[in-house]
Amino acid sequence: MKHRKTLVVDTSVLLYDKESIHSFSGCDVVIPLVVLDELDRFKEKPGILGESARYVNRFLDFLRTMGRLDEGVLIEEEDQTVRVLISHKNIPTGLDGTKGDNQIIEAALSLQKSKEKQSQVKVITKDINLRVKCDALGLEAEDYFKDHIKNDKLYDEENKILNVSDSDIDALYSEGLLEIESPSLNENEFVILNGDSQGKSALCIHKKSILRNLPERKGESTDVKPRNKEQKFAWHVLNDDSLPMVCITGRAGSGKTFLTLMAGLDALLTGKYERIVVTRNIEPVGRDIGFLPGDVNEKMAPWMSPLMDNFRHHFKDKTYFEMMLEKGQIEIAPLSFIRGRTFNNAFIIVDEAQNASIHELKTVITRIGEGSKIILMGDTDQIDTPYIDKRSNGLSITIDRFASSELMAHVYLERGERSALATYASKVL
Repeated sequence: MKHRKTLVVDTSVLLYDKESIHSFSGCDVVIPLVVLDELDRFKEKPGILGESARYVNRFLDFLRTMGRLDEGVLIEEEDQTVRVLISHKNIPTGLDGTKGDNQIIEAALSLQKSKEKQSQVKVITKDINLRVKCDALGLEAEDYFKDHIKNDKLYDEENKILNVSDSDIDALYSEGLLEIESPSLNENEFVILNGDSQGKSALCIHKKSILRNLPERKGESTDVKPRNKEQKFAWHVLNDDSLPMVCITGRAGSGKTFLTLMAGLDALLTGKYERIVVTRNIEPVGRDIGFLPGDVNEKMAPWMSPLMDNFRHHFKDKTYFEMMLEKGQIEIAPLSFIRGRTFNNAFIIVDEAQNASIHELKTVITRIGEGSKIILMGDTDQIDTPYIDKRSNGLSITIDRFASSELMAHVYLERGERSALATYASKVL
């Protein structure tokens, strides 16, 4: 036990992932008393935060039956101890002693002094500012890495290009498929084939070691025509009934929302689905506008404006959108209140999915019933939610973990199509 790590766990970690309290095998977990006060403030909140706070409180209450929390309780099957530490309020000069983060720092510093060289003391937190404070005071601190992906780039943000013979491309066009052995290709990944002759190429999708040609697809009711090859890839998987989940990432103005909404509308009008369900994490950009009056639709209206804008752009009127909303053909479902529901025969759109944690997206994805399709879309370079980044947001993690699954396809839209100004601004600003 002499060389075990001592990990001081912050409230942000326990709220982000309720299972985190079980995730430090071989270590001594210390929870400062102030963390319990902060958890108590969240226990009655709806959604993931309230659930996590209640779970940790109940688990600590269970540990009381096994020993004294102030001395530390050993969990043998996890090879870790859990201890609640009472702060002595020896706050370093310059820090406000009433702040919870500073009391966590004081607890870690007191442990560091008492452990000396016998144990490494480290603060685990998703709060960037707390990690910076710890570093300034000579404390080791790091993020909670359980849900991080290894690379900033998702697996197919760059199109795969394969060089083949002209005869292979001719065979692909004539037979519709081409057998290929390429261990580097993921399931449902898009590929550009280049032949020997200049200008001879083909767009295809990789499925079970076979490259399949992409047929021309137009919207049956919406008459949508993709503007570039990436949009063609996206339009293909959005209309592929064999794929229950599609993830679309890309820069602002690349067509994520427009293509997804038009594909859902086309499928609704042709009878594939009974309704379109739209949900998103409510995270404002800039200053929050505060309390909003009205029912769910009225409260969600500011965040549903991108959908309204796309309806207005395509139909030159918003009346159609309002009529479908009134008939229940389009439903707005706040992410915070989606637990316990089941969506059958529905086309589910999760907008701004990069602002959701993996635990929130898991809640949504596990709601998908028979005959439904879910679309996760967002820009992983525009994250407004505290404590998550490009490597730890729910959208990136979902794409990474489903990379080899035949149930999901991912498309990255690189080119902006909104306007020349919008595209240039997204590059240089």
